[in-house]
Amino acid sequence: MPPPCALALLFALAVAPPARAADPVKVFVLAGQSNMQGHGHVEAHAERNGGRGSLAHLARDPGTAARFGQLLDADGAWVRRDDVWISLRGARELDGPLAPGFGARDDALGPELGFGHAVGDALDEPVLLVKVAWGGKSLAVDFRPPSAGGEVGPFYTQLVEHVRDVLAHAGELHPALAERELELAGFAWHQGWNDRIDQAFNEAYEENLTAFIHDIRRELGVPDLPFAIAETGMSGPDESHPRALSLMAAQAAVAEREEFRGNVAFVATRAFWRPADQSPSAQGYHWNENAETYWLIGEGLGRAMLQLVEARSE
Repeated sequence: MPPPCALALLFALAVAPPARAADPVKVFVLAGQSNMQGHGHVEAHAERNGGRGSLAHLARDPGTAARFGQLLDADGAWVRRDDVWISLRGARELDGPLAPGFGARDDALGPELGFGHAVGDALDEPVLLVKVAWGGKSLAVDFRPPSAGGEVGPFYTQLVEHVRDVLAHAGELHPALAERELELAGFAWHQGWNDRIDQAFNEAYEENLTAFIHDIRRELGVPDLPFAIAETGMSGPDESHPRALSLMAAQAAVAEREEFRGNVAFVATRAFWRPADQSPSAQGYHWNENAETYWLIGEGLGRAMLQLVEARSE
């Protein structure tokens, strides 16, 4: 008769659940125009309001280090996550582990950083972000989806092509993901300035974004793909321009449409506005290049996305 320890091992093997393949990598697409590219400053520059509003200032200042200090390692270098990867396409091409620097420039960040930390911290599976963005692009023309009628926007076509290409070559671009199954899990959208400044584009925004969501889901083969929309909230709570207000109302209205109940979310952003005297610049159309703002937009999108993903799995 086998010894007790051997019997215990045999029993454990008998009742243990069968081994399963590694869970699929969760893939999230982040797309839009210049504010999805991201103009938040990574490093602090004394000549820019003493560095206020930069990620380095946020990570080292006693008032904000409790929240942002996690982004620095023990040697003071920026942390590179080992469970979240990113492929940047569009105006720039860059692949690697998620860290600061995947914005419009090497020294800039966009919503991807806050988004990636939010979903990476919450999910057990590895995460791949596919960020595709160009500055100065409208939904009415540049990203125009097929079902909106008229000529399909060239950047809509390029967006879909970039996403498909990254998905097809993810293992080559990110060796840690080689041989791993991928699951397209969500799409985050931050865009609107070029439609906000044109009355006709503005008036068509709700219908164009509705068509965009339907077409992206069809193109990427996920009929109920969770979709999160970040409000075009530059200028903050005091915004009063009629076109700005109507465009933000249109973005919110899309998430309230019956066909999108429970699978499209609207993320309010006006509270994330930081004034110029707390920021690296006075570029209002780029959120004054404030890193905290871009982090909060990404974090908000990530948290909304997690709720949509959870609801979809129930």
